[in-house]
Amino acid sequence: MQAIRQFVTVKNHQINITLPNDFDEREVEVIVLSKSEINFQLTENEINILDNRLNEPDSEFISSVESLEKIKLKYGF
Repeated sequence: MQAIRQFVTVKNHQINITLPNDFDEREVEVIVLSKSEINFQLTENEINILDNRLNEPDSEFISSVESLEKIKLKYGF
């Protein structure tokens, strides 16, 4: 698995991420965290959650559509 970390500027509520030429994946997971100008740091728990998520096998991933369907069923939407 290849992970890329970039700091990008939000313009008109949008971001643009340019991937390296050797990045050949067709689908990616994007996690957006705000960047505070004053000592932004993730907690140890947040770092562990992200590390664990990056190390999960692809077979454990579900699509966003499937995720939303599970939430709808769970909460009766």
